[in-house]
Amino acid sequence: MNSIRRIVTLAATALGLALGLAFGALALGSGSASAAPTVNWDAIAQCESGGNWAINTGNGYYGGLQFSAQTWKSVGGPGLPHQNSREVQIKYAKILQQRAGWGQWSCAAKVGVH
Repeated sequence: MNSIRRIVTLAATALGLALGLAFGALALGSGSASAAPTVNWDAIAQCESGGNWAINTGNGYYGGLQFSAQTWKSVGGPGLPHQNSREVQIKYAKILQQRAGWGQWSCAAKVGVH
């Protein structure tokens, strides 16, 4: 009788571990499913600056995503935006977007980003 009880206990323990692992995997998986959608920064830049990441027209806004110098500095951007690569501009745009939302770029809504 003891051996049957031990087998039942081991089986229940194994089932509990298996269910715990399964639910843990589901919980972790759901986090990645709710990740933010990919943003087409090139489409925003195309609308903002004609897609010219090195633009400086003298209007007080710089680079592909048309940062002001003050806004660029506020997110830690080095130099001025137009002096940096597309990738660097996007890096700091993501920081700004997290802090202030999409309102920084009027073109975001035009290209379907809200």
